[in-house]
Amino acid sequence: MKNRITELFNIDYPLIQAGMIWCSGWELASAVSNAGGLGIIGSGSMYPEILDEHVRKCKAATDKPFAVNLPMLYPDIDKHIETIIKHEVPIVFTSAGNPKTWTKHLQDHGIKVVHVVSGVKFAKKSEEAGVDAIVAEGFEAGGHNGRDETTTFCLIPMVREAVSIPVIAAGGIGSGAGMLAAMNLGADAVQIGSRFVASNESSAHKNFKDTVVDAKEGDTILTLKEITPVRLIKNAFYNKVVEAYKAGEKVEALVTLLGRGRAKKGMFEGDLEEGELEIGQVSGLINEIKPAAEIVEEIITDYRKCLQAQNTEKFNF
Repeated sequence: MKNRITELFNIDYPLIQAGMIWCSGWELASAVSNAGGLGIIGSGSMYPEILDEHVRKCKAATDKPFAVNLPMLYPDIDKHIETIIKHEVPIVFTSAGNPKTWTKHLQDHGIKVVHVVSGVKFAKKSEEAGVDAIVAEGFEAGGHNGRDETTTFCLIPMVREAVSIPVIAAGGIGSGAGMLAAMNLGADAVQIGSRFVASNESSAHKNFKDTVVDAKEGDTILTLKEITPVRLIKNAFYNKVVEAYKAGEKVEALVTLLGRGRAKKGMFEGDLEEGELEIGQVSGLINEIKPAAEIVEEIITDYRKCLQAQNTEKFNF
């Protein structure tokens, strides 16, 4: 499956595993890379010494390319940058910040840079900043999200029309059929997060994985837009957020309610009541926990099956 993304990253399939906080450490990243996709270590939940450890272990576990996701609001970002350069990580996915800040510095060290955006305006700015590719993420995605609530299948063709660099579709994609649909709309690859949360190698707590598998349509919602929009599974914490809105609480009260460490408490420690359970709408299609390699194989097999059907089907209009 050769295209601009597989050649840019030197991978077999245009399938990227998202760099999710508390869920994507070296075990998941190396497993996906070994299976032919691009695995990503999510550094946003890691202290500098922890990222160093994960990068070293990932390099020992795979001889294939892998990446690090780098939220640019991270307080020790300069130390993360040092770790990435020291270990010669080949690819970095930046997010939550200005792509101009670190792109050239990373590229000067031979590192390819991909920036995550949620709209056309930021896609254009990313291309102007010189990034090698962009991830266009629709509001179906789990975790932190764009404020405009543009769906993935509306966003991808608009971004494709606006930029010339490779576009990676993200948000609401968890199958080969979804992958083909995104690529039909102009994406060069897909980035998938939620499906890999429910994998054996994911560092998410089993309680959280089981909850993702049990999730149904309508169980997730985008909320807290006044702070940073986040899609999560409805639980006791979410109900408190609802009550705060009903009471007309201001931003300061919402920040206090959110507190610190909610995502860690929910996804990593398995507190299903008081933690943030960040996951995408596609969780309604996830029915079992399985090895990451099997997930990659399942998605690619489904993609090829759907592509063949698409190319041979006779439509009557």
